[in-house]
Amino acid sequence: MKKIWLLAISLALVLAIVGLAGCSPGNTVPVEIEGLNISNQQEGIWVSGKGVVTVTPDIATLRLGVEVQAASVATAQSQATEAMDEVMAALTDNGVAEKDIQTQYYSIRQVTKWDREKEEEIVIGYRVTNKVTAKIREIDEAGTVIDAVAAAGGDLTRIDSIYFSVDDPSAYYEEAREKAMADAKAKAEQLAELAGGRLGKATYISESAQVPPITRGVVVVEEAVPAAETPISPGEMEISLTVQVAYALLY
Repeated sequence: MKKIWLLAISLALVLAIVGLAGCSPGNTVPVEIEGLNISNQQEGIWVSGKGVVTVTPDIATLRLGVEVQAASVATAQSQATEAMDEVMAALTDNGVAEKDIQTQYYSIRQVTKWDREKEEEIVIGYRVTNKVTAKIREIDEAGTVIDAVAAAGGDLTRIDSIYFSVDDPSAYYEEAREKAMADAKAKAEQLAELAGGRLGKATYISESAQVPPITRGVVVVEEAVPAAETPISPGEMEISLTVQVAYALLY
């Protein structure tokens, strides 16, 4: 109990000292009590560094599905199920693994229109929408997969978009991290020299990785499937990483 009271009194004294120091602009009082160190956090040289690596995507992800409108829910569901079964078969037949196909959206909605005579909305049918994402690991086969899906689903096919990514970016992040640290150190060394000192060891490091922006594209499905394969180009993308580093400044 006595130890707790002593700790409370010590902390009160610390706060009082810091408060007094705050009354004089520019003053900072380092205090250490039982391992507690209060010091100026801006001591030394603080810099940020950035590392960027350009990579070629190796994964193409399609967002696709079917959409059916019919007079009844049962009819719309039946037609949507039949069309989606064909689309799923086209995906797997063209090398897309079942584990890489995931349902993203499913809905059954009323379709209405305004009746001028009754002056109210009336139901004229039902729309069933079923959307999935399909991850294509053989990125060169993306065009072939798109054509197969369009043919399988026919006029009910909907392909919303395609985006590209890297399956395992860990090696690229390691490279970006090395570049970021080198960038930070170069900046800190210059600042130390300009200040008339020399650079000490790093005392603090914080990392912030930027999620690679998804490269998106829109795929338009024509009514008639073209004889030639749909051209798909993944291009390039950037993986970037930022570090904030504090170095000791020596004289």
